[in-house]
This record gives sequence, structure tokens and C-alpha cells, in this order.
Amino acid sequence: LCSVGHICSLKDAFGYENPSEIANLISAEKFEAALAIHLYKGGRLLQGSRIPFGIIFGGTDINEDVKHEEKHRVMGAVLEEARFAVAFTEKMKELAAAEWVCLYDYYRIPQDTENLRLFLLICGLRRVKDPLYLVDVFSEWHRREPHIHLVIIGPAVSCFFRLTPGVHLLQEIPQDDLHAAVKRCFAVVNSSISEGMSAAILEAMDLDVPVLARNIPGNAAIIQHKDTGLLFTDPQEFVQLSKSLMNDPTLEREIVTKAKAYVKKHHSWDGEREAYQNLVLRLHEIKKMSIS
Repeated sequence: LCSVGHICSLKDAFGYENPSEIANLISAEKFEAALAIHLYKGGRLLQGSRIPFGIIFGGTDINEDVKHEEKHRVMGAVLEEARFAVAFTEKMKELAAAEWVCLYDYYRIPQDTENLRLFLLICGLRRVKDPLYLVDVFSEWHRREPHIHLVIIGPAVSCFFRLTPGVHLLQEIPQDDLHAAVKRCFAVVNSSISEGMSAAILEAMDLDVPVLARNIPGNAAIIQHKDTGLLFTDPQEFVQLSKSLMNDPTLEREIVTKAKAYVKKHHSWDGEREAYQNLVLRLHEIKKMSIS
């Protein structure tokens, strides 16, 4: 957005308590439009806003927050005010439309050794990411095959973590270092309970690293099993699939090649940039119409 002349300001929703604080910010900074990431966490702060705004679904809003009556009510009210909503997958769009009928009416959501095998799990240590899901099975696997390791990279947010043999925890590292680590690991793992669209998965695909992901809707929307990645339903299946991938270089090459092509076709920076530029232009036009 900045590259085409917009002046953008990124604010953390956790730094604000209520819509009045955002209203004061809008007035002070003279903002003309807004994008809220996450229908509840960000969207609720824009209720009653004097500027047009759009919503970008996060994942936990549609998958988890929708189960709470008060959050559901607030999110519905936010959608009534929003000018558009962005869903990363068809499934997410369908879930949102099923919850809030207004969407149908108003929106068209358009290594050190040759044998070492490192599996990398990139996530904040919080419940929805379920970082402990594979710890026990990895520890047992490492006991039998010491060259197998799981490395978890991410900040501790709200999840107690226990170290076990073969499982290693690293704090956040700069993005360039993280990408270098991804390229040196055997596979990237996703064990989340809920996902909107995992950037870690897409980045691994783009970096030519195979992905093993928990079979949940957000992951299944971007991974076709045994085509662009592998989907597992429980820790035991994860180990089985991992071993099959380790023992089948042809399958590994095919998955990496097809995943790279998928990302290039469906998740290019150019395509995403153009889409958001067009959405922001729509907000700008709405703002000019309301002034005139």
C-alpha cells in the first residue's frame, strides 16, 4: 500500500481498550480509512467509526470466537458497518456467511550431519497453536532414532512448555534467520487446532521445504494431501507420514515442486498487493462520497 502512495500506520489492537480510543486516534492522525485484521480483536474497535473500514478475517475469529455468544454478537455488528470483508479461503467465507446472513447481501468476499532430520514448528506458544501436540511422540521417536529432532521457534504467549529429549525450544529470531533455518530443516510442521491461513506453511512451500500439517480446515484449504504437502490427523499418523517422506525422495521432490507452483499461482505478492490496493481505493472513494 505504501508503494503506491498511501501513508499507512500499523497499530496493535491490544494497545487499545475501546472504540472511543480509536476514534480519538483517527481524529488526531486524520486517518481516512482503516483495515481491521481479525473480526473481533480489531473490528470491535472500529464500531461507530467515522471513516470507512474493511475487515480481514484472521482465523480464530471465524473458527473459535464465533462460539462465544457475546463475541458473535459484536462481530455481527461489526460486519454490518464494514464496507467489505476478506476471507483467505472458500471454507472461511462459507463459515462466515453461514453465521451472518448479511454477508450474502452486502459482500462478495472475493545441518550438522548428513543423517540429521530436523522438523521445524514455527508458532507462538499458545493454546490454538497446540505446540505440545507432537512433543511426546517426537520424544519417543528420538529415543529410538537419535537423529530425529523437533525444533520449535516462537514466543511463549500463554502455553506452558516442557522440554523433553529430542525437542528444542528457541525464542523468536529475525525473519532472514528464520528463513535460513527453514531451508536447512527436513520439513516444516503445523500442529494448530485452528488456522486462518498459515504464513509459515506458505513460506515453507515457497522456500522448497515440504510441509506436514494437522488436518484442519485452514490447512486443508492450502494443502492437497500427498500433492502439495502431507496432512495428518493424529501424532501416530504424523510419524508414519514423516517416515514415508524420508524414505521416498521422489515423493519429496514432487511435493516441493507442486507446492512451489501452488504458491506462485495462488499466493503471489503481486496478486495480494493489487487486491488490497483495489480494496483501499474503494474505501477512499466511499470517503470522498460521504464528504461531498
